[in-house]
Amino acid sequence: MWMDTFQSFLSIAIELSILFLVISFVINLLQAYIPYEKVEKYLGGKNKGIGALFALLFAFVTPFCSCSTIPVVVNMLKKKMPFSIVMVFLFSSPVLDPTIITIMGVLLGWKVTILYTIITAVFSVIIGFALEALGFEKSVKNVVMSGYQKETKKFDVKVALLETMNLMRSVYPYLLLGAAIGAVIHGLVPTNWIASTFGSDNWWIVPIAAVVGIPLYIRLSSMIPISQVLIAKGMALGPVMALMISSAGASLPEVVLLKSIFKKELVIMFVLSVITMSTISGFIFYLV
Repeated sequence: MWMDTFQSFLSIAIELSILFLVISFVINLLQAYIPYEKVEKYLGGKNKGIGALFALLFAFVTPFCSCSTIPVVVNMLKKKMPFSIVMVFLFSSPVLDPTIITIMGVLLGWKVTILYTIITAVFSVIIGFALEALGFEKSVKNVVMSGYQKETKKFDVKVALLETMNLMRSVYPYLLLGAAIGAVIHGLVPTNWIASTFGSDNWWIVPIAAVVGIPLYIRLSSMIPISQVLIAKGMALGPVMALMISSAGASLPEVVLLKSIFKKELVIMFVLSVITMSTISGFIFYLV
């Protein structure tokens, strides 16, 4: 049994490693062609519809986890960008990662991946504009941020390789952790138990998964291999996606950081919004 678990870990880890290296390198090369100055201009423009689209684009091309999104959010607020656009970026950046989404497509299927991308993008926009309409812009503290610099990238294979290695150092441990957890689930947890406990008949698992995901702080890169194994074992897609979105979209470290720039009522609304997005998304996947 333990040998089967170890072999499963090696299989998942090697597959993830190859995918992550190749995809990250290609994306780092392509980022040299992204006109960040124009993106920033549209983010702060008068047309908020276009601004929201560019906020999603900016979130997609900046592979940040929930915590590392905060300095960028502070910088956007300091530049007086529309509150709704900043919120769209805050909610979408941790869940829209080009590398992880590509890996998700390979491991979980492109139908699931496309639906995941559309759902998270749409909900990020809806929540961002709703928070502004409800007047939560007044709940932003005056924060001065230092140390943030926007880099201008040039097409350079060596630079792309260096950035890929840096990304590997920060993200790869989470990929291996996810592979290890997935291997343990694959080798030791009975398939019948997962299918009966977390199967499609138990719809109430979806909101529970959405709430549980936040304190767990499982990065999206760790959740992909875990999700692949859970689905293969018979767990319904709904609770898997609810857990994935909530764990990536918010975390206890991020909430602590947000308390330094947001007042209490906006921090609470942020957490509730992530739980709501995760729950509704889970039910959508539950019906697929």
